[in-house]
This record gives sequence, structure tokens and C-alpha cells, in this order.
Amino acid sequence: MKIVLFGASGLVGSLLVPLLHSHDLTVVGRRATGLANERVAPVADWPTAVAALQPEIVISTLGTTIAKAGSRAAFTAIDHDAVAAVATAAKAAGARQFMMVSSVGADANASNFYVSTKGRVEASVGALGFERLDIFRPGLLIGERDGDPRLVERLFTMLSPLTNALTPRRFDRYRAIAAAHVAAAMARAVGAAPASIYIHHNRDMLEPARKLA
Repeated sequence: MKIVLFGASGLVGSLLVPLLHSHDLTVVGRRATGLANERVAPVADWPTAVAALQPEIVISTLGTTIAKAGSRAAFTAIDHDAVAAVATAAKAAGARQFMMVSSVGADANASNFYVSTKGRVEASVGALGFERLDIFRPGLLIGERDGDPRLVERLFTMLSPLTNALTPRRFDRYRAIAAAHVAAAMARAVGAAPASIYIHHNRDMLEPARKLA
């Protein structure tokens, strides 16, 4: 299938790329990564790239933190505005499926700025009317981030075996999860036929045999 991926330099995106080797994949980003079939363009030009490529599926693994972005406005520009812009362009270009990484607890009405932003972008993309929309809501992502220590996250990652063990199954969506599991779940969802909006929590991503519908 013809796929355009945004966020290939990130934790989940970098693990997803090799899983899509059997597809016609184009990676779009702000900086060159050395990947094949790559287009480098400023964020403002990403919708134009989508329009030119006419993909069947568009995937966003975009995501940052307020600390890394430098401000709430800069965080919103990536985690909401950029994602919504490429989704809008994907719909206009005729893409049947959009896939995105969000966050556990995403809620547009939440008091927490991070999860409210994630909730707002989910709502923005959901309103576009894709034939199929897959939203992945992982807990804390576990994995090595090149050149991005995120010390607080590393501390929680070290503690995650204990915190996961202490978290009851009914709350397992809040457990930490390996980014590799998220990437694998996204790869399995590529081209899935049932039409609708699907929310994937930790348990869904950790059960390969689970139906995608």
C-alpha cells in the first residue's frame, strides 16, 4: 500500500519504518534521517507533500514534550497543529486510513494540558471522516531515544517493572509499554478493512491475536 509516515525519527516511528518494508513507504520530516524514499520539508509544507504523494494511508507518530518543545505553544504546534494539518491534507488527497499515536487518558476536557491537547487533536482528526481512523493510546513509552535523555522519563522507565506489577489489570492502560509493541500494533493495523474509529489501548497492542475491529 502507498503510505506516508510522519515522525520517523521518533521512538515509535523509527521502530515502525522497518515493519513497513513491504509497502510503498515515503517518510516526510523536518530533517534528513538517511532513510530511503525520504522527503525533507518544513512543517508548513507537509500538507503539500501529502497532496503530491496521494497516499492510501497516512501515519503520524509525531509527539514531543512541553520541556523539549520549550513552551506550550511550541508543543501545541507539533502535537496538535501539525498532526491536524497532515490529517486534513490526507483526507483531501483521498487517503482511506489515518493512524496516529496519542496518549493514555487523552481527553479534550481534561485539566492536564498534555492530555487535553492529545484529546483535542483526536477530536480534530476524528471530525474529518476518514473511512478508518486508528488512534493508539499507549502509557509511558519504553525505549531508547537517541540524543534525547528525558531524565524524568528514564526514571519512570527504570521503575516501570515495579509500577506495572502494582497496577491492577483493570487499569492496565496506564502501565508503561515498550515502543516496539506500539510499532508492531500499528503495522498490524495497516490496511485493516473494517471502517470506523478504533481506539487502541495497551492491552490491545499487547495482544497480537486480538481482532483489529
